[in-house]
Amino acid sequence: MDKDKNVSARTTSQKALRLNLDEKKYGTIVEIGAGQEVARQFFIAGAAAGTIAKTMSAYDMKFSDAIYGVQEDGRYVSKARVKAMMHQEFDLVLERVGDIRSKSSRYFAYAATVAAKSFNRQNECHAWCGIRIQMYPGAEPSNIKIHARMLDDNAEAQQQALGVLGVNLIYAAYYYFEDPKKIIDSLTDNIKAGRIEIDSIEFLGPYFEDLDNRAINLHLIRSWKTRAIMFRPDGSVAVPAEMLYKKNVLTIRGSFRPVTKLNVDMIEQGKKSFFTLPDVNDKNTIAIAEISLNDAKGHDAKVPEEDIIQRVQLLNLLGYNVMISDYTRYFSLRAYFRQYTKMQIGIVVGMVNIKQIFDEDTYRGVEGGILEGFGKLFPDNTRLFIYPELTAEGEMSDFTAVKVQEHLRFLYRHLLENGFLAGIESSDASLFKIYSREVLKQLKNGRGEWEKSLPEPVVEEIIEKRLFGFKP
Repeated sequence: MDKDKNVSARTTSQKALRLNLDEKKYGTIVEIGAGQEVARQFFIAGAAAGTIAKTMSAYDMKFSDAIYGVQEDGRYVSKARVKAMMHQEFDLVLERVGDIRSKSSRYFAYAATVAAKSFNRQNECHAWCGIRIQMYPGAEPSNIKIHARMLDDNAEAQQQALGVLGVNLIYAAYYYFEDPKKIIDSLTDNIKAGRIEIDSIEFLGPYFEDLDNRAINLHLIRSWKTRAIMFRPDGSVAVPAEMLYKKNVLTIRGSFRPVTKLNVDMIEQGKKSFFTLPDVNDKNTIAIAEISLNDAKGHDAKVPEEDIIQRVQLLNLLGYNVMISDYTRYFSLRAYFRQYTKMQIGIVVGMVNIKQIFDEDTYRGVEGGILEGFGKLFPDNTRLFIYPELTAEGEMSDFTAVKVQEHLRFLYRHLLENGFLAGIESSDASLFKIYSREVLKQLKNGRGEWEKSLPEPVVEEIIEKRLFGFKP
């Protein structure tokens, strides 16, 4: 995922050696599930006794539970487990050497719990890694936790990549802590593109009190660490694999600037149609509002992070999961979901979107053109749910009335007759008169008619927090 450019010109060994030679930096390294690759990097660099108080790997589950406690969810590769490891090991460092080492020491505990590629089965290869660290001598500790997916096809390569990632995290926490974006940029130093994906990061502690974790996670996309991040309705950053595992997925793409009653109707009406499919219901389905950072040509639109987070905030307020991505084409979005679930995928679109999907210019740069694009969009258990529109004459027009180029009409009929395209109804024809751009213009002049176009909780939040330039 990372471009081949390093934030630091130092090699992994040089980073480890710099830490080893600084007697004021001291701590423990504990790793479960993929060898002790991070510790090994420090030992290879030399002078590790100056940095490492202890290394450990509690592979056996009974040993791990006895040391770090039994997690409520029973999982060993989890955020809760890595947190328990970090906290316990940090406390032990202070307890055992805090009174005998220099008062200028800055202590740390690095932890990783990993599911690397198994010898005899296909498993999700991922890791939770974290560091608990003092930014200044005697300071209350801060935490940085990341979730990484290992993309190499063998355990040895995955272990090597994790060793480098761990050194990068420890190094960045010490030397770049004043610039969280630089921490993110540096995480894949000396790791070739396509080996590691980082899809979640969390900063906690006294030094990061003013940092918005939602906003900083957007930088994971813009620094090419991942293609998408997800938010739960409570606003917390989620790991996609955990949210999407064994779920039917219904998604709708939009700018949601701000989310309107029309957007809500599209989502809710889309749900109704989606739930008519066999074995699809509210309990086994996740609905996601998706926002792309890209413009129509696939370039980063450079929208400020604050603007994106305001949209996320309002969608969360209505109880929706939100996904931010850098995907431009719908078939790429479908492929992303298919990494995590084999169940049904539904994409809610408007009539304008379906016209774009049948526009051959949309597939410039795709070797097989529109046929390849459609082959990637509709290979298995994927459907488009199409919301109607009002014509210039004020009449309702649905998906059966889409006009495509003459040489594509048989392709359209094929998709229609085989159930890849389905129509959804509007609950209220007056919703078609709602335009986000008009709402944005109006709310800058204070309260007014625009309030009728938005859900009530959204109106209240915009007024209270003065979002999108609202002026009372």
